[in-house]
Amino acid sequence: MTTKNKPLGGRIVLVAGATRGAGRAMAVELGAAGATVYVTGRTTRTSVSEVGRPTETVEETAELVTAAGGEGIAVPTDHLDPEQVRALVRRVERDHGRLDVLVNDLWGGNFLLDFDTRMWDVDLERGLRMLDLGVKSHIITSSIALPLLVREPGGLVVEVTDGTAETNKGFRENFYYDLAKNGPIRMAFTLGEELKSVGCTAVAVTPGFIRSEEMLDIFGLTEENWRDGVDKQKHWALSESPVYLARGVTALVADPGRSRWNGLSLDSGRLAREYGVTDADGSRPDVWGYMLAEQAGGTPAVEDYR
Repeated sequence: MTTKNKPLGGRIVLVAGATRGAGRAMAVELGAAGATVYVTGRTTRTSVSEVGRPTETVEETAELVTAAGGEGIAVPTDHLDPEQVRALVRRVERDHGRLDVLVNDLWGGNFLLDFDTRMWDVDLERGLRMLDLGVKSHIITSSIALPLLVREPGGLVVEVTDGTAETNKGFRENFYYDLAKNGPIRMAFTLGEELKSVGCTAVAVTPGFIRSEEMLDIFGLTEENWRDGVDKQKHWALSESPVYLARGVTALVADPGRSRWNGLSLDSGRLAREYGVTDADGSRPDVWGYMLAEQAGGTPAVEDYR
């Protein structure tokens, strides 16, 4: 192991919400960079979460991390249960005595979405469940994990959401979804203000139009033939694989000057430009930049944003 090939060798990372999508990809990329990665989630080989995707398990993610060159440790955890989170953090403390990076990628609420439905027409319990999954789980995890993370300077919190502070100024089409996805952005800002006094950093990150396992299933496509979906949704031409954000986040974690991002929200396109990374196909999609140009009244060309 060399510092060049394994820049995160010796780092202890917790990826909360790593069974699929960006969470899984980030765990694997961080492992490939040499980190020891604790991966959590509710779907295991013996139990399936309410998301209902039994083939994507926390154990498989841990195995992928190890196969990539890191050490993957699966800890099935419901992050809405403080006692389970406390047990998780105690295990990290017992095994390593520290936590260098917390990635809060908890969500699993897409099945609850009612787009184009007014707030008062959305079932209240469905709406509140979204806030539990997208905000409360992040709060519980941060509250319990941060005392371990701040023991040493240099700790990093990565809040994963959908959209940046700039792009989320607009209407997100569902009252509860809007709150659930703006919450982590404000968490990163507020935690950043508090963490800088102890030499630590918090940032929010977002993918663009991500080709997660779930999204590919919705389009009836695979990663190999995803371009066949461009005619169904114009922004799909600027979609990205989960690897794209994962590479950007891994570069951010390895950056000794990452404190310059403290409190900010960064999208995958900006991370790619800043750190020189690309998606798996060598491209650098920037769907958020494209959409902002559209909203400003322009007629952007897709090829200029990929």
